[in-house]
Amino acid sequence: MALFAAARRAAVSAAPLLLRASASSGANRGAALLRPLAAVAARPQPRAMPFSSAPATRPSSDAELLSVIESEIKYAEDCDDHDRVEEIPENFPFKITDEKGTNAVTLKRSYHGEQIEIVAHMPSLVTGDEPDHDRDDEEKGEEGDSDDDAGEKPLQSSVPLTVTITKGDGPVLEFTCTAYPDEVLIDSLSVSQPSGDDEADLIAYEGPDFNDLDENLQRAFHKYLELRGISPLTTNFLHEYMINKDSREYLLWLRKMKDYFKQ
Repeated sequence: MALFAAARRAAVSAAPLLLRASASSGANRGAALLRPLAAVAARPQPRAMPFSSAPATRPSSDAELLSVIESEIKYAEDCDDHDRVEEIPENFPFKITDEKGTNAVTLKRSYHGEQIEIVAHMPSLVTGDEPDHDRDDEEKGEEGDSDDDAGEKPLQSSVPLTVTITKGDGPVLEFTCTAYPDEVLIDSLSVSQPSGDDEADLIAYEGPDFNDLDENLQRAFHKYLELRGISPLTTNFLHEYMINKDSREYLLWLRKMKDYFKQ
């Protein structure tokens, strides 16, 4: 009986210790489970970006560029070339097709069963402001070179031309030329029969360099073009027309740039 009482007292006295130990263990496990959640809650969260339909502020560099473009437009509009209407010469044999926003003009005509087409590209302009360092060096050098320089023609603006002449479904004769105000220089010529095979057409032999031809043959080809309307009358008109077109297209290009940067 005394032994049982002693055992009971030992069990009773040990119970609070066990309960405390159990509670402590449970608390530790709960704290361990809650610790990651607390860390996530304490972690700084990314700030939400408010949505706005208002346009972004234009960068200052864009505003500055727009101002410069507007100044250039004003300068171009003050020039007389952009709105000049060219008077077509009498007996001009070609019909002109000129579309805004393009860098070329097309001229067409028929001549004794031939279809002649000229594509005039944007001119290579000579303004007189180009540096002439080579000439300055020569003037400082030997005096004997001055006689050779005196015989050279001054630089002139020119218009690249591509002249195509066809006869029905037959071969195509094509000239590439450089038109100056009063003359036309033939740079190259070729004759081909369209085969529909782009690869075969690409590797076709196009003939020798024009300047390597016999002088009589060169003169004969110049005469051939002149009879078909590629004459000083045509080239003088084209020279002025293409310079004015260059001014018109430049102004149109500036206005497109302005519209873009205003958006």
